[in-house]
Amino acid sequence: MSQPVTIIGAGLAGTEAAHQLARRGIAVRLFEMRPNVDTDVHKTSDFAELVCSNSLRSDDPFHPVGLIKREMAGWDSLVIRAARASSVPAGSALAVDRERFSQVITEAMNENPLIEIVREEVAAIPDGPTILAAGPLCSDALSKDLYRFVGDDALYFYDAIAPVVEYDSLNLDVVFFQSRYNKGGGADYLNIPLDEEAYLEFHRSVVTGERVVPKKHEKMIFFEGCLPIEVMADRGVDTLRFGPMKPVGLVDPRTGRQPYAVIQLRQDNFARSHWNLVGFQTQLKWGEQKRILSALPGMEKARFVRYGMIHRNTYVDSSKHLKPTLQFRKRHDLFLAGQISGVEGYVESAASGLMAAIQMSRFLARKPMVPFPATTAMGALAHYVSFEGHDKLNPVNINFGIMAPLVHNRRMKKKERRLEYVRRAVRDMNTFAAEMEQQPFEMPDYETVKQAG
Repeated sequence: MSQPVTIIGAGLAGTEAAHQLARRGIAVRLFEMRPNVDTDVHKTSDFAELVCSNSLRSDDPFHPVGLIKREMAGWDSLVIRAARASSVPAGSALAVDRERFSQVITEAMNENPLIEIVREEVAAIPDGPTILAAGPLCSDALSKDLYRFVGDDALYFYDAIAPVVEYDSLNLDVVFFQSRYNKGGGADYLNIPLDEEAYLEFHRSVVTGERVVPKKHEKMIFFEGCLPIEVMADRGVDTLRFGPMKPVGLVDPRTGRQPYAVIQLRQDNFARSHWNLVGFQTQLKWGEQKRILSALPGMEKARFVRYGMIHRNTYVDSSKHLKPTLQFRKRHDLFLAGQISGVEGYVESAASGLMAAIQMSRFLARKPMVPFPATTAMGALAHYVSFEGHDKLNPVNINFGIMAPLVHNRRMKKKERRLEYVRRAVRDMNTFAAEMEQQPFEMPDYETVKQAG
């Protein structure tokens, strides 16, 4: 190569792409604007900082996001490796110590001789082979140049962050340890139990609390998979109780009964000193958060490490502009990866960076460009965001519904259908990796995955 690949953005997608290219002997220039240019939500200058939840969701190999983790691990994913190395107890989910996770990835980038780190803002799309992984918080200058390049309007949605509290500020005479249905470790989650009266008062406070409004008076569009608690509460008095506050599978040791509603907290760091409120993304103003949450049983003296907040996520209508190889149709040496491409979620963002890097390596080697199969979890994401039939692309998490339909002549129960999706995905990913002549590690066969489950 006469020049290294430029990667813009050192988030989950950008660092995964840099790792994948470097392990194939391809030099990379990795640009990151922080700390010179800050965002509203980042707190450090480390790479791959997790600004929302610390959870990478289910680790069940028969869950779509559990499957995609195993596909990525088969390609030696740095993000999945870092998550395993920095994991904290979270029942059947994979959650991480945020600081340690970012440190593992930052160290991997800094120590790789094929990766040059450039701490400066990129204001315009550069010439030459480039992976644009600037994330949903892409700088204003680069965003404008990107939308000038595609000749399209920016799409957006508002994302929200949940509060984090200090463990030793909680009243453990009220708040109790238990995982739902006792899955995982018994001390993986803390629970704030509410009776009917306390729940109704909490609901009233949430729907009447003062909220942050958008700066530009634009419509507040939220991702359905990550709604603020106020938006859910607006939909009905029981919406929260059947959502993030559902009490099923939990028993309050003080009463011996299931609470009317419950708020769960998940460990946020190795030291167990910080715990985040699970599913409690919020757009309430900080003073309102303290007032409302401190009124909850066991939270009277809670000290907040971080309050919840909302931020605007920008993304491209990739269905108009990308191939399923994540290349732009109008410029084949330019690839798009991360949440800015229309995928949603930490794991999905990293997966898109992995795929973009694999495809870039083939492009540089002048090999045929072959998309990841739509029968695999990773490939399904790439095919979904690049599908030209969307009226307007909506952000998407990995789910079995976007994978290629199963071909069979009989009715299948849900569990059997999930097994078949996994069986087919593992088989087809193995075949695809062998055809690509780039299989770094052997994907586990179906029986291995089945035993792991």
